[in-house]
Amino acid sequence: MTQAEGVAEFTLKAIVVGVVLGIVFGAANAYLGLRVGMTVSASIPAAVMTVAVFRLLSLRGTILEANLSQTVASASTALATGTIFTIPALFLWGATPPYLQVVALAFLGALLGIAAMVPLRRLLIVKAHDELPYPEGTACAEVLRATVHESSGAANASAWIFRGMAAGAAVKVVISLAYLLPGEIGFALPVLPKAELALEIAPALLGVGYILGYRQAAVCVAGALVSAVVITPLIAWMGAAMTQPLYPETQRLIVDMDAGDIWSRYVRYIGAGAVATAGILTVLRGLPTMLDAFTSVARGMQDSDVRGGRAAARTDRDLPGSFVFGGVALVVLTSGLVPGVFAGEMAPLQRAILACGVGVFGVLFVAVAARIVGIVGVSSQPTSGIALVTLLGTASVFAAAGWVDLDARAGVLTVGTIVAVAASKAGDISQDLKTGWLVGATPARQQLGQLIGAAFACWAVAATVMLLGNAYEFGSKEIPAPQATLMKTIIEGVLAGALPWDLVLTGAGLALAAMLCGVSGLAFSIGIYLPLATMAPLFVGGCVRALVERNRTPGAASESDTGILAASGLVAGEGLAGVAIAGLVAAGVAPKAIDPRLGGLAGEFGALIVALGVCYFLLRGGRQGASAKVA
Repeated sequence: MTQAEGVAEFTLKAIVVGVVLGIVFGAANAYLGLRVGMTVSASIPAAVMTVAVFRLLSLRGTILEANLSQTVASASTALATGTIFTIPALFLWGATPPYLQVVALAFLGALLGIAAMVPLRRLLIVKAHDELPYPEGTACAEVLRATVHESSGAANASAWIFRGMAAGAAVKVVISLAYLLPGEIGFALPVLPKAELALEIAPALLGVGYILGYRQAAVCVAGALVSAVVITPLIAWMGAAMTQPLYPETQRLIVDMDAGDIWSRYVRYIGAGAVATAGILTVLRGLPTMLDAFTSVARGMQDSDVRGGRAAARTDRDLPGSFVFGGVALVVLTSGLVPGVFAGEMAPLQRAILACGVGVFGVLFVAVAARIVGIVGVSSQPTSGIALVTLLGTASVFAAAGWVDLDARAGVLTVGTIVAVAASKAGDISQDLKTGWLVGATPARQQLGQLIGAAFACWAVAATVMLLGNAYEFGSKEIPAPQATLMKTIIEGVLAGALPWDLVLTGAGLALAAMLCGVSGLAFSIGIYLPLATMAPLFVGGCVRALVERNRTPGAASESDTGILAASGLVAGEGLAGVAIAGLVAAGVAPKAIDPRLGGLAGEFGALIVALGVCYFLLRGGRQGASAKVA
């Protein structure tokens, strides 16, 4: 677990490679999050790709350099998560934010998350090693050890990432640029009115399903099935005899709506209630953890070098206390005193209240997130719930003061941006610090590397969001931006009283029922909130993962399998291709959407063949990884 003092670690090549990979995965995760409302960790694929790049360029690299590079690269994931959960709501309000404002919000959130996490490092990573496994961090350490010391294994693993990127990009180009095949296949169910089954042809979603695994993907698709074949037909059946529009619709009758219309006017509010309830309950369940974390921090700060300034071993050296307190103070003061950080025209008192919300909720939820991901991992981090609690708390203060206009809504939303990025950043850097502790890295250098990675990635993430927002319409079929749409709905409900509470509370009941049954309420709720066509590929990818793991030795680690790397490549490939196509659309070079050149049954059959081909690719990648372990 220790390395000699003279081992290279914080080097230029490690920083440069990490920054480049961070930009790639930041753009890809921003695209993915705007499509499906979730992101994937970049640590493991970044670690493998770092070693591959070093060898491709004939650069000798140590395990500490590779670890630092993946630390820098993974910084982008948290930025993407927090930004895409909130910023698109401004577009939906017609208040398109300036590019530099989005950059500033992302970076301030990252700085807050990193600074507040420094005093938690020794407590959560070192002292609680046996209690908090940090699954992604532990798996990444295993991958680093394998790839750095086994050249053939590294080459093979990295090959699957690049193959996945090529496959994901190729399918995206065929469907969304050349328009050769339809992007979705489906059919209506008999008997059940307005019930439809559909599957989106999206390599990134198949890859995400593989990464999530069968159980988590099955919970997601279960929620989508409830939405598509239970709630939608029920609303259609009840509305068949109605002669007046049903609120919140004020003009059209239900009988005149198709399945998509029913979803947008009714089901999405049920889904919003479900997601909000599941997110808030997840945070409330973490309250004991939060209290324990802060109690421990108060004790740990007394014997920590962040306050005492005493010399510490290299592997136990954090950034100084001046960075901790200075970083938090800088974020709060900048957001409160500098006009234009928060969206909307804010009076000094309003900015001060919002800045207090950033400081209180930010520091609070950094501790919560850092502890929770130690148990459940980054993929299950309740970032949406954290953002919702922040928005509800801040919006309630504004509502009590009578500030309910568009500027007030925008200001409240951007508080959620900073806090969501900070909490997500805390979860990400916790996993990286766990990896570093296992391989003998220097914590202070990792913390500085995360800051450098965030300083570069925030520009790429902001550019991706702005580009997609200008090329397409957020909330549309192309870019649903589900989490941001949810945040918009919640803020409007609190400040303007515009929520259909009967539908929202119905969703809350469904989420509570799912959690009482012992399944992930948030995963089930996201399934309700998003169309079945979007959730179905996740389930298919999860089924492929189940086939791969069917004959695996119980207890064998799967995070480092080449199937996971191939799936990560699919996510990155489609994401980068999607961003590039959006640029062409925004420039007027490519059409926004046209009918597929091969339509009808032949087109759907061709699209199905493409989806099966991607599944076979994942199956081969996963089985090769499993056979390699056996050998």
